[in-house]
Amino acid sequence: MVKFNGIGVSNGIAIAPAYRLVEPDLSFEKFEVANAEEEKARLQAAMDLAKAELEVIRERATEKFGEENAAIFSAHLLVLQDPEMKTAIEGKIDAGINAEAALDEVSTMFITMFESMDNEYMKERAADIRDVAHRLLAKLLKIDLPDLTTINENVVIIAEDLTPSMTAQLNKEFVQGFVTNIGGRTSHSAILARTLEIPAIVGTKNATEQVAHGEMVIVDGSTGVVITQPTEAEMADYHEQQQRFEQQQQALRAFIAEPSVDADGHHVELAGNIGQSEDVEVVVANGGDGVGLFRTEFLYMDRSDFPTEEEQFVAYKTVLEKMEGKPTVVRTLDIGGDKELPYLKLPSEMNPFLGYRAIRLCLDDQSLFRVQLRALLRASVYGNLKVMFPMIATLDEFREAKALLLTVKEELLAEGKEVSDHIEIGMMVEIPSAAIIADLFAKEADFLSIGTNDLIQYTLAADRMNEKVSYLYQPYHPAILRLVKNVIDAGHANGCWVGMCGEMAGDEVAIPILLALGLDEFSMSASSILPARAQIAKLSKQQLQQHVDAVLSLATATDVEAYVKANLM
Repeated sequence: MVKFNGIGVSNGIAIAPAYRLVEPDLSFEKFEVANAEEEKARLQAAMDLAKAELEVIRERATEKFGEENAAIFSAHLLVLQDPEMKTAIEGKIDAGINAEAALDEVSTMFITMFESMDNEYMKERAADIRDVAHRLLAKLLKIDLPDLTTINENVVIIAEDLTPSMTAQLNKEFVQGFVTNIGGRTSHSAILARTLEIPAIVGTKNATEQVAHGEMVIVDGSTGVVITQPTEAEMADYHEQQQRFEQQQQALRAFIAEPSVDADGHHVELAGNIGQSEDVEVVVANGGDGVGLFRTEFLYMDRSDFPTEEEQFVAYKTVLEKMEGKPTVVRTLDIGGDKELPYLKLPSEMNPFLGYRAIRLCLDDQSLFRVQLRALLRASVYGNLKVMFPMIATLDEFREAKALLLTVKEELLAEGKEVSDHIEIGMMVEIPSAAIIADLFAKEADFLSIGTNDLIQYTLAADRMNEKVSYLYQPYHPAILRLVKNVIDAGHANGCWVGMCGEMAGDEVAIPILLALGLDEFSMSASSILPARAQIAKLSKQQLQQHVDAVLSLATATDVEAYVKANLM
């Protein structure tokens, strides 16, 4: 028995023989070419074959995952047809080397450039270039890549990495889970694994060295544990855990059509966070009361230019229609910090999280902002739209953003376009200054939504992407709880509803505290909605409120967690 760990990115337990994904030998020799034009023609022919193959994969992925999740293959096609990359490869060929060597040198240069960036999202784009270059090299060498669609028995995939194109070939009927050496929580393979609800573990570093083809493997996607050659006792234990997990999932399905109420009948809203229009289907499938956060920046990513007004309009309209009148909170563009666009040249900054980002960028570049506001307002007639501005630090910023939205509304009406008369305008509370003067914002906003992911890092001065200070990312820290209470109290005192769209909203330890503090809307990942609804159904807000003073008087996050587990769960 061998036991090792990775990063659990998709919950559940898989038990099946290992399918060790062995890549074909794509080694080649570098040599001088006598006829550069013939070599460039060979490159073009390989590009044409790779393009045709990617288009087929994109079509399959669209049918299986939906258009938004298949968008990565549109990005791969853009990489393949990138004139800058092609020109660089042809330049190497003109200098006298063969197409394989030219492709390798150019793609390695681009991959190294992206991997060296101090930004997790941009680092992971290197995987897209690697995937495309790998496919193109195989075409040049006339070698077929592995076809995972041929798998016809239960297996757990073990691989160095699963490229997006490989993940799109997975058949949930047979592929019970996968384990990779590299990868992170936000990698495309992790996202697609969650979409398919396949247990997955990434970042193990050396799974391919520790697992032999055909041997039995246990994958616990919740804990990140991998066990090979398990004993009979371990097999029995994990089969039992697997059954319990499936029973828990089935039991939670009973809450899909249930109202989100506590034991006393007090109603709250349990909404879902989404990043693309297809994600709304998962929110609906999990009985979400609405969308509490539509991260619109994902519409701008994995592409070579800004989305048009029409493209954005279609995406917003799709979500609003699918929610069928339920509240849909759309956050305006939140780019900057850890989220960059390759086609938007932002200035280099010492502290990008504190710099030119989100509403600051949008108010400075109003032509960019207006396109999004027009698309949102045009879509508003198709559902219950609420618009939310991110990264608000001052009242002047909120007033300016709100005024611009209302100006764009008047312009659309003058053009004869329809716009809803019932659009609520709110803001993210994610900067301590906004939390402290929440009473002033609440007089002018229709709602406040607490973004705890950033509020925590700004309040505790701890970069949440920095592993060295990750211990300071404390959602139960007394300072955070007091700021949250201040925002909720300020909102309610001024007739303003208050929601939360950070990860804390779906945290089982935080939920009793937030319910006691009077939070109106909890917005979380769609998979957390049913567990949260089941938990809240057992809690009494009235009884929990008796513990508020005690919780807020505690000195540390550890004390808070211990108190909640002992008294409120």
